[in-house]
Amino acid sequence: MNTALTVVEQPALPTELTAALELAADFARASKAKATQDAYASDFRIFESWCRPRGLSTLPAMPESLCAFLADEAAAGRRASTLGRRLAAIRYFHRAAGYGTPTGDEKVKAVLSGIRRTIGAAPVRKKAATSDIVLGMVGGKGASLRELRNRAILLLGFAGAFRRSELVALNVDDLEETAEGMLVTLRRSKTD
Repeated sequence: MNTALTVVEQPALPTELTAALELAADFARASKAKATQDAYASDFRIFESWCRPRGLSTLPAMPESLCAFLADEAAAGRRASTLGRRLAAIRYFHRAAGYGTPTGDEKVKAVLSGIRRTIGAAPVRKKAATSDIVLGMVGGKGASLRELRNRAILLLGFAGAFRRSELVALNVDDLEETAEGMLVTLRRSKTD
């Protein structure tokens, strides 16, 4: 039985789509927060720096390369959470480049799981900011505009259980006094 592989060429995209494709690329870049993009870029550069002297390809990477990378990073004292983020960065760059991702390979999962079991650390839990702690933080005697602003931000953040990024993004016109209390409009939130 003789089977021939047929290659179908895709027609070129019309030039009218250029502006729409540029806009789509902007939206794609906005799919991750700037801090996440920066962390992923840094983690991928670390992976590239590890692969280069060994003559290994980063895109696409082989699962065995990832296993060795994880082992070296763990031996260098990196935390399991850091290694998980590095794998997320590698997965992100593979997908963005149109490659299959080696991070889902069972060998890679087993190495990361073994690292977590062997050197994993219990999460460091922070003490909750209870009302008495927050009131102690804002109980200063200063009355400068800066101190008043800082007290207002701390109390608003505690009362609304807002994230730091949500508080920083607030403007005065996002606050409205109502009969029931304060109405706060969040223009953007991590959990949108």
